[in-house]
Amino acid sequence: MKMKNSLILIVLLAVLLAGQPIWAQISLNNLKCEMLTNPLGIDAKHPRLSWQIESSQRGTLQKAYQILVASSKEKLDNNEGDLWDSGKMDSDKSLLVGYNGKQLQSREDCFWKVKVWTNKGESDWSEPAHWGMGFLYYKDWWGRWIGFDYAFPWDSNTFHSRLSARYFRKEFEVKKPIKEARAYIMGVGLYELYFNGEKIGDKVLAPTPTDYTKNVKYNAFDVTKELQSGENAVGVILGNGRYYEMRQYKPYKVKTFGYPKLLMQLEIEYEDGSKDVLKTDDSWKGTADGPIRSNNEYDGEDYDARKEMPGWSKVGFDDSKWLQADYVQQPRGEYEAQMNPNMKVMQTIHPIGIKKLSPGKYILDMGQNMVGWLKMKVNGAAGDTVQLRFAEILKDDGEIFTANLRDAEQTDHYVLKGGGTETWAPRFVYHGFRYVEINGYPGEPKLENFEGEVVYDEMAKVGTFETSNALINQIYKNAYWGIRGNYKGMPVDCPQRNERQPWLGDRSTGCYGESFVFNNGSLYAKWVDDIGYSQKEDGCIGDVAPAFWRYYSDNMTWRGTYLMVADMLYRQYGDVKPIEKHYQSMKKWLQYMKDRYMTDDFIVTKDSYGDWCAPPV
Repeated sequence: MKMKNSLILIVLLAVLLAGQPIWAQISLNNLKCEMLTNPLGIDAKHPRLSWQIESSQRGTLQKAYQILVASSKEKLDNNEGDLWDSGKMDSDKSLLVGYNGKQLQSREDCFWKVKVWTNKGESDWSEPAHWGMGFLYYKDWWGRWIGFDYAFPWDSNTFHSRLSARYFRKEFEVKKPIKEARAYIMGVGLYELYFNGEKIGDKVLAPTPTDYTKNVKYNAFDVTKELQSGENAVGVILGNGRYYEMRQYKPYKVKTFGYPKLLMQLEIEYEDGSKDVLKTDDSWKGTADGPIRSNNEYDGEDYDARKEMPGWSKVGFDDSKWLQADYVQQPRGEYEAQMNPNMKVMQTIHPIGIKKLSPGKYILDMGQNMVGWLKMKVNGAAGDTVQLRFAEILKDDGEIFTANLRDAEQTDHYVLKGGGTETWAPRFVYHGFRYVEINGYPGEPKLENFEGEVVYDEMAKVGTFETSNALINQIYKNAYWGIRGNYKGMPVDCPQRNERQPWLGDRSTGCYGESFVFNNGSLYAKWVDDIGYSQKEDGCIGDVAPAFWRYYSDNMTWRGTYLMVADMLYRQYGDVKPIEKHYQSMKKWLQYMKDRYMTDDFIVTKDSYGDWCAPPV
């Protein structure tokens, strides 16, 4: 018999690479199909598929399943699994079922659906889901890395390094009606991608950070709707991120990778079956003389609106004064598809108060310690400069307290272009703050002139916690805001001072508790890879991963996080792949610790940090 219409299958696509999930929600019986993220650019040769049964009948249990994967939607509609037909499999497994069909190829489209047999009967086929294969091989990238491997006269390589954003553009022709167009991009440290003046996607601070000597992540986008018949233009802004490090003065401690650079490939398939490819090469034009004069994660962003270039990513822009893009050395790391979501603006909050401290100086209170940036509206004369200084607490005299920031300036500057209301928020930095000191704002700033945009990795909130005790509830609220504020493509220790490092010890047990609140499986699966990449040939593991700091201090409490996060992913998400993938590396580290520090009584006495943080007095 068939199951009732209330049965819903939620189908989830997860990939083999470290078990990071990409989600698609599929409903039976012609219910709404919603793609929760864009499953393009998969570089796993054996993706894993998952589904969840929701039924109005109590005690519904899966007894068997059948999966069809086809190379076209039409074949799948005809129940033709030309890539894989699992047949009826007697199994209750519905999580991370490995694809076991024909060998998948770069750029291949895969359409799939599933049906199940339960103790209550047989389901219909789910609505189809889709994923697209990315680039499986190095030679799939046809372009060359471009950039400018030098600082410009207005830049500074001093203690507080100031490096302006780089802008690149190229015009091209779409010759025929388009069937599909996909863009693949690696822009390091950070990038924003534009076609015909429109930013692609709502993600920010992309891509996810890595140790670029080990691996570099690429993103893929369907840009079919963004292209037009005839002439088109593509533009990319490159920020510094973790590629051009915030502090250049301690090469023995801080790992830096060079100047920002770009590799991009646009592949267009026309309706008649022919194809065109646009790739990065020295025919692109570039400049660093744009409005983003500096972007430094510790110190802030400087933006001069007088330097804006209207239409710079549109057809017809005059780029005659721009430079020819240089060919530059590629990063040393391997190219990998990014399987964890990028960051985005996840919430907007409004300030609760503003106080004048002295002529021209105001303190804005967001009412909540948050991580992200301030979006501002301002009206003034060309050349007026607004300075925004960010802090978490105030001193007794009402001034912002910044001693805890150490040498991080955490300050944005905005220079007005004049001529009307201007709206601005930074692109390539973030701040941890509740209070903002505003200097130089034309006229009197009002609450409605400002919004706080909360930024962290895109992930669902899966749990809440509430008790009858107000203090416990507040502790939970503080933890909730702190946890998500420190999700930055990696779990960092703090979002405000001159550190912001992914310390291993901070998440050894914390990752487990966090997983009850956030769907953080893909983030932590990526982080297990980061930890593995930090391992040296002799087996030792870094204190931070990605290994942006050269700290290898040898202790159990910090490095043990490697095993504990992998264990969390198995216990909470049923994902055994991180353990399988990293098992030999984990054994190598344990043997390293045993050989160097274990006593005859099987006790490891070596530790570097312990209770390093003195309690408050």
